[in-house]
Amino acid sequence: MIDAYEDPGTPDSRGGWAYLAWLVRCQPWRALAGAVLASVWMVLMAVAPYLLSKAVDDGLEPGDTAALAGWTAALFAVGAFNAWVSIMRHRTMTRVRMDGYFRTTKVVVGHTLRLGAALPRQVGAAEVVTIGVSDVHTIAGALTVIGPGVGSVVVYVFVAGLLLSVSPLLAVVVLLGMPVVAVLVGPLMSRLQGTETEYRERQGVLTARIGDLAGGLRVLNGLGGKELFAASFDRDSQRLRAQGYRVGAVTSWMQALGVGLPTLFLAVVTWLAARLAAQGDLTVGELVSVYGYVAVLIGPVAFLVDMGYQLSRGVVAARRVVRLLRLKPAPDTDTDTDTDTSTGTGTGTGTGVADAPVEPSVLHDPVSGVRVAPGRLTALVGARHTEVTAVVDRLGRYGPTDATWGGVRLDAVPLDQVRDRILVADNEADLFAGSLREVVGGRRAPSPADVGRAVRAAAADDIVQGLPEGLESPVTAQGRSLSGGQRQRVRLVRALLADPGTLLAVEPTSALDAHTEAAVAQRLRAARTGRTTVVTTTSPLLLAQADTVHYLVDGKVTATGHHHDLLEREPGYRSLVARESEDSDPETGAGAGAEEVVR
Repeated sequence: MIDAYEDPGTPDSRGGWAYLAWLVRCQPWRALAGAVLASVWMVLMAVAPYLLSKAVDDGLEPGDTAALAGWTAALFAVGAFNAWVSIMRHRTMTRVRMDGYFRTTKVVVGHTLRLGAALPRQVGAAEVVTIGVSDVHTIAGALTVIGPGVGSVVVYVFVAGLLLSVSPLLAVVVLLGMPVVAVLVGPLMSRLQGTETEYRERQGVLTARIGDLAGGLRVLNGLGGKELFAASFDRDSQRLRAQGYRVGAVTSWMQALGVGLPTLFLAVVTWLAARLAAQGDLTVGELVSVYGYVAVLIGPVAFLVDMGYQLSRGVVAARRVVRLLRLKPAPDTDTDTDTDTSTGTGTGTGTGVADAPVEPSVLHDPVSGVRVAPGRLTALVGARHTEVTAVVDRLGRYGPTDATWGGVRLDAVPLDQVRDRILVADNEADLFAGSLREVVGGRRAPSPADVGRAVRAAAADDIVQGLPEGLESPVTAQGRSLSGGQRQRVRLVRALLADPGTLLAVEPTSALDAHTEAAVAQRLRAARTGRTTVVTTTSPLLLAQADTVHYLVDGKVTATGHHHDLLEREPGYRSLVARESEDSDPETGAGAGAEEVVR
């Protein structure tokens, strides 16, 4: 079975069937052992009726006690050995399924990590959750075909051969039984794939809706939209339930056929064998053996029907995994360039590979005209949040970008170097569950002194002091145990502890009251002295601390200067900032503090 730290390999993402075949190829000897053990197990089950018939014909009927004892001992020995084979078969197939489960999990997790920030732009969180929670189990279950599936085919042929020595008529009936089952079950398998695919698609959409409702329930209550969204969710749930009933109907028919057809098959063959025995064409022992053979076949036939059911569901799940694996991360380098290798600049969509600037350098976004000087606090102001964050995405290389870094195209620098030195701190970034120290520490283990400085710089002292165990207090996923303002400050603490050369902070104080915001503005400037910092904000308290302010209209820089200068000479800027102050909560004093800064 795959080790937790072992490379899972390169999956075959050409389709669902190809992916399932890849899982088998990753463990060929174990898969072969499972098929052999399952075949031996089922064949020995079919040998038991033969031994029983010999005990009847050679020992019981003529009264030969020695022959009866010998065949009975052989029957006991085969049964005991087959019990051990059954145990080994089960263990082997469990390892096969677990290997498929863990290998798929590692492949999915590894690919989501490689996608990074491109993941939420290409697929919803609900889709990833559904794959991780449900589809990996379904895929692992589909690997059952390796053991019981192969064994069922082998024993089917074996029993047909045994019956041929007893009665050619019975052998023909048995051999024709499986094609009849395939004809009856085949259309249901195709229909199941279609209904199952549609069901899983709707399930993913509804799961995403649940996440949206859970995250925005407080906002919906405030806007009076809870009933509207609840009604919409109820309608979607009813449609999903109806689709689930359709899947269940097809599944129930397949399961019914899996039980009913083998039973009917047993009845037909037994009736034919009884007529042959009554006519004197079969001995009593042969009649017993025929009944035993067909009784043994009930299991393999049911296995084959179930195998079709599991494969149908497994292919649907594998296709979802493959669809995720086909998503491409943000390219580390691009092609089709027009590059001046002497300067590292170009006019194409990429410039090959170039090292990041050694010294802190200017970040420039030619689309908006934003220029970020190294070692300074720069603020971006715009009426539309999406236009300002688009600038940050380009400067942080979260998507296609023409931005340059010290004259070198940003998309020409290896992505790991960009991520190591340029950090985009989103005010809605994910918070993982764990202790507060682990949440803010990230992948590093910062010293207590560093944590203390970052906590103070983010004005988060009261958060630490208010929790029962301080920094060791548990924080739930996404920080739901904290208020909105507390979560924002925790994210800022985490960003400051990362200590990047360039910090791009999106609305770092938007959820804070004026008193806390003023403290964060002053302390952030002091904490980032000598480091490059960019903030997007319309808060006068934070803008007053900036060395440079870029005022953007329609995504383009319209004016650049200090906050007070822009207030005097840019009416649009003044209106935007003043509106920020007027909309502040008067009970918190935010309005008064902002008005003071504007004046």
